[in-house]
Amino acid sequence: MEEIPVQDLFTVNNLWMMIATTMVFVMHLGFATLEAGLTRSKNTVNILFKNTIIPAIGLLSYAIVGFNLMYPGADFAGSFFGFAGFGLTLPEGWDTSNYNAGYTYFTDFIFQAMFAATAATIVSGAVAERVKLGPFITFSILYVAFIYPIVGMWKWGGGFLNTLETPFYDFAGSTIVHSVGGWGALVGAFLLGPRIGKYTPQGMKAMPGHNLPMATIGVFLLWFGWFGFNGGSVLSADPGLVSKVFVTTCLAAAAGAIGALIVSYLKFKNYDITMVLNGILAGLVGITAGADQMGVFDSIIIGVVGGALVVFGVVLFDKIKIDDPVGAISVHLVGGVWGTLAVGIFGDLAGFDQVISQLIGIGAVGLFCFVSAFLIFFILKKTVGIRVDEKEEIEGLDINEHSMRAYPDFATRD
Repeated sequence: MEEIPVQDLFTVNNLWMMIATTMVFVMHLGFATLEAGLTRSKNTVNILFKNTIIPAIGLLSYAIVGFNLMYPGADFAGSFFGFAGFGLTLPEGWDTSNYNAGYTYFTDFIFQAMFAATAATIVSGAVAERVKLGPFITFSILYVAFIYPIVGMWKWGGGFLNTLETPFYDFAGSTIVHSVGGWGALVGAFLLGPRIGKYTPQGMKAMPGHNLPMATIGVFLLWFGWFGFNGGSVLSADPGLVSKVFVTTCLAAAAGAIGALIVSYLKFKNYDITMVLNGILAGLVGITAGADQMGVFDSIIIGVVGGALVVFGVVLFDKIKIDDPVGAISVHLVGGVWGTLAVGIFGDLAGFDQVISQLIGIGAVGLFCFVSAFLIFFILKKTVGIRVDEKEEIEGLDINEHSMRAYPDFATRD
């Protein structure tokens, strides 16, 4: 077989990375439609606004400070923190074709920047329908610009988790992306408190989303984008590995749907589409840490367990009165922890030492993110406040925060 010229191979690899980047970008539309569909109509504009401004925040903050926090260079290998300076450090002479064997410097930046905004997007759903927009934007800037890239550096930037005797493993971000967002979501929902009327002395009141078709479209957009999220994390167009990652990703998502379906039916005796939708996402979050390491049955098991855990997670958080309108904590935090731990249980890296390393990574990231998110939200709460007042919440954030309605020709449901 004739050997492919190096330049042609580089071009193909770089092209695939850019295609994957656009697929991850589409995921932000998926988050927007999912969150809007699972919340009440009077807060739709607010949800869409947050999910529009977060990618903008993510791209700019990651360009200014985040990228060089996450990838500070070889001098910081094995450390907890490093910084290569503000702005993008362009290769000498602007020749980005020699950045590495698979893609240019610019492609590396834009692919990673798409990941960065996801962490704050996860938080958006959990604090929906009662958070003040200004403080939330402030939180998002700080979380995306500093917290996410510091955690990312610990593994992907050559930090201490990558230099353990048995290195911590997180292929595409079950912990480094999804759990980072999940911890922020948990803290935000806790400090905000539940929506008015959600938990009463008579029990929990259901507050169903206003547009399940929109939520379903959102999940399928996310499922589509995840092929870029995981497939792009191969960091080349290697045909064998990319196709394997596509298969493990898709099987875990499908199995997540089935796991959530079975458990939710056994528990509630109905076919709950919202549980199945979140089950798909939990399967995707779960496989993300080890998509390149798993076999067919490993992926299915990870997905089924992830889907089941979503149902138990939603029930648990409602029981302890942590109000999460879209199930983000159950999907991204619970699913992220499960998927990260699964790397040590299934697939090519399975073993006791790997389980210990995965637990170290889960614990270190969890502690840092919980404390950081708590400090940011708590300071905002005590200074400018993080929750809209009762009248604004009852009337809806659309009319009070944005002076408009998503559906001006239709009555708004409480």
